[in-house]
Amino acid sequence: MPLVVQKFGGTSIASAARMREVADHVKHCRSRGDEIVLVVSAMGSETDELIALASQITDDPSGRELDMLITAGERKAIALMCMALHDVGVPADSFTGSQAGFLTDTNHRNAKILSVTPKRVTESLEAGRVAVVAGAQGVSTDNDVTFLGRGGSDTTAVALAHGLGADACELYTDVSGVFTTDPRVCPRARKIARIGFDELLEMTAMGCPKPAARSVEVARTYGVPLHVRSAFTWEPGTWVVDTESGMDAREMEKPIVTGIVPDTSQAKVTLVGVRDEPGIAAKVFRTLADAAVVVDMIVQNVGDHDRTDISFTVPAESADEVAAICEAMVDTVGFSSTNTDADIARVSLVGAGMASHPGVAATMFETLAAQDINIEMISTSPIRISCVVAEADVDRATVALHTAFGLD
Repeated sequence: MPLVVQKFGGTSIASAARMREVADHVKHCRSRGDEIVLVVSAMGSETDELIALASQITDDPSGRELDMLITAGERKAIALMCMALHDVGVPADSFTGSQAGFLTDTNHRNAKILSVTPKRVTESLEAGRVAVVAGAQGVSTDNDVTFLGRGGSDTTAVALAHGLGADACELYTDVSGVFTTDPRVCPRARKIARIGFDELLEMTAMGCPKPAARSVEVARTYGVPLHVRSAFTWEPGTWVVDTESGMDAREMEKPIVTGIVPDTSQAKVTLVGVRDEPGIAAKVFRTLADAAVVVDMIVQNVGDHDRTDISFTVPAESADEVAAICEAMVDTVGFSSTNTDADIARVSLVGAGMASHPGVAATMFETLAAQDINIEMISTSPIRISCVVAEADVDRATVALHTAFGLD
């Protein structure tokens, strides 16, 4: 019997009616011979509501207690999901992250999985039951409840699929798969039937919201086949596989670029007049790393009279914090000022074919120039090119690039 781990996000189980639909779907899957393990998120926007409630109590909640609060949403969801399954005649057992065998580090609010020992889940399956596991949670080496962070249910599902030796991991969400770009920005965006792990990892790292980047990384590391699909239409979605098995003769003429990813979640910080000497950049970025700041693109200008500018991008929500950290370094590092620009966006080309085809960068830059869009920063990898542009231009850039690279 094929063993499939199915993960349902918050919108997919946002109401009792939605839970009953999922229960009917699980019943149908079992009737065709599949063994099913469910991983569920908190219902709807409950996680946000719990965080907002905590903020009404205190501006600085304890990480331990916040994790205890947030993970209550998933515990509520697994109990209700089991009730829905029982009601349609499907035997099921609910398990918290710790009961399902998820051991994590001690980093509250964004814990990392150390190991998965799904003994109780296996016992439930052997008894002919559906195991329903709470997503995004585990127990730390200090024996505290931990939360895996945003998108943690995706990571739970993939890690559990690996731990159980499942045949596939299906990530059900409110979209029907991975698209060539954001359909809200470009109506001509198309669903991608098959995509490689490396390509999707680049896309999620550059701003593609689903699935969570951490889950794709775990799936790639352990070779877990992913199927990203809709919990509302139940249609086939996008299969995520290793590059070799993802290609076949029918795909020999596939586009060089697989997707265009717009991202408006970044801000640019510029350190003006930095001393142009060895070790300065190391001091700046070590200080930011010690403050747990995630830095993405970095550009250093050519020095002039022993001074230079360093620009880098950070998540927009942390821009003010980063600016304050940088201002505190003015005297020790030696630069004249800090500038922050929140009105920027990033647009990225992603495609495995880019590594062996010349002219991709030229076409991208020519397309943006034809649209009179200025490029502020550029970064590349073997299968990605990213440009920072004005936020007001990013949608226009996305549509133009989608057409230029034959994705319409």
